[in-house]
Amino acid sequence: MSLSKIDLLNIKFSKSLFGYSKSEVDQLMAEVAEVLGGMADDKKQLLKKISRRESTIAEFRQREETLRDTLMTTQKMVDDLKETARKEAEVIINEAHSRAETILQQAHNRLAQIHEDINELKRQRTRFEVELKGLLESHLRVLEIGDPDVEKVEALESKLKFFKKAK
Repeated sequence: MSLSKIDLLNIKFSKSLFGYSKSEVDQLMAEVAEVLGGMADDKKQLLKKISRRESTIAEFRQREETLRDTLMTTQKMVDDLKETARKEAEVIINEAHSRAETILQQAHNRLAQIHEDINELKRQRTRFEVELKGLLESHLRVLEIGDPDVEKVEALESKLKFFKKAK
């Protein structure tokens, strides 16, 4: 049975010789005791539920805090890894630029050396042509002038041929 505050205030006891009827008061007291006992049990159960729920909430809050810490740590690690990777990339790029500049400088030096070699070969060719031309001209002059010894030899040979025919 459930009794409300209004029910209790509206109860009227019948009167007897020494006051209110004892059986009616006892019956009401029993009903009130039963209602209060049920309410006390309900209150205990509700307090237990609240305690369990608060414990669960505290556990969830602890988990949330742990997850937040983990997320923050992970984010910091990711940021650190990104920064490290960026720095390593810069170092690699700088080294590549340096190597490229060195290779380019070597290529320019080699090109300059090749141009020098070509010019030297041109000078040598020109000098060789001049020397060869001079040599050929001197031989040509010798041939044109004729060698007196060669002419003597030729004259002697023709005389010999003539004598051989005459015999």
